[in-house]
Amino acid sequence: MAGHVTEEHPHGADRLCAAGDRLYSRAVRRGRVPREDADTVPCLVELALLHPDPDDMGWLVPTSPQEVMTRLLRGVHAEVSASQARMGAAVDAVEWYAGLGGSRALKPTDSTAIRVLDGLSRIRAAIDEATDRCTTEVLTVQPGGIRREDELREGLHRAMAMCRRGVRMRDLYTHVARHGQGLHNYMELMGGATQARTLDEVVERLIVFDRTVAFIPANSDRTMALEIRHPALVDYLVTVFERLWRLGIPLAAPLPSTGITGITHRERSIAAMLAEGHQDAVVAERLGISVRTCRAHIARLSERLGAASRTQLGVRIAQAGLDGPPRPSTPDDLAALSSPAPTAPAPAPVRAPESPTPR
Repeated sequence: MAGHVTEEHPHGADRLCAAGDRLYSRAVRRGRVPREDADTVPCLVELALLHPDPDDMGWLVPTSPQEVMTRLLRGVHAEVSASQARMGAAVDAVEWYAGLGGSRALKPTDSTAIRVLDGLSRIRAAIDEATDRCTTEVLTVQPGGIRREDELREGLHRAMAMCRRGVRMRDLYTHVARHGQGLHNYMELMGGATQARTLDEVVERLIVFDRTVAFIPANSDRTMALEIRHPALVDYLVTVFERLWRLGIPLAAPLPSTGITGITHRERSIAAMLAEGHQDAVVAERLGISVRTCRAHIARLSERLGAASRTQLGVRIAQAGLDGPPRPSTPDDLAALSSPAPTAPAPAPVRAPESPTPR
């Protein structure tokens, strides 16, 4: 049952679509729903979550949640049994091939060059081991916004231990991280052993020890990671880090001027991403800020550029040169922005703002 899907609603009863969830919930609460209500969500009837009322065929009544759970568990049990059977067959096959080698020891392959770490405990254990063995250098990329005090304290003892061994550290953060006092306190405690630079946005989390082993996330919630020891892959990641490092601004140095009075560095970054057509949520994630904060910056940007709509904001961003790398500005920049928009074809409009609440 859990594997039953349709072309329109590719899911099973264990993970209903939003429309199906609402209708089934209403049917359970009320005892039945009109048949026509299910026309747009045929998955409920196909999954046998709703069936005709024998007393009135114009209505549908729900299958009890207890019965649905029983069906799901029965399906899961069948899937687990099938997986166990396949696993047993795989073990038998591998043992048969292993027997062909007799007593000869086969040379290990590069399969250990990339290891999947499943679970936070395994990830921490692997990073702790790499930390203990590190002798020269650690490179890290830390995406997101302001660093939490507890995160910094958690890694402080490991960083101090490496510092005492003479290990040098370089960390890349987003510009937003500058606004957290905890990061500045951490850098002060580490002294000259650690350098930090910031960028508008960085790549996903990365840790490289001694340029021999690297760790990167393997899923979006970071509960899985890849431990990479393949020299070519590690060299590639180090190259990416070095190029970002050259573009970064030292934490102790101020951010450069945007060239337009009243437009902050962060608002310039937001303007460039809006010009590329990114949604508010994507811009916020890449800059390490909340969606609400991002929209507040967009509102201030619109006010400063004299834009009355999101479409006009796209035009004003292009006029101000905020849709690309900084360019020399003149005192007349803002005066030019206050003039009516040209009648020439305008650039692609900035995507309209999304609803602040999920639908």
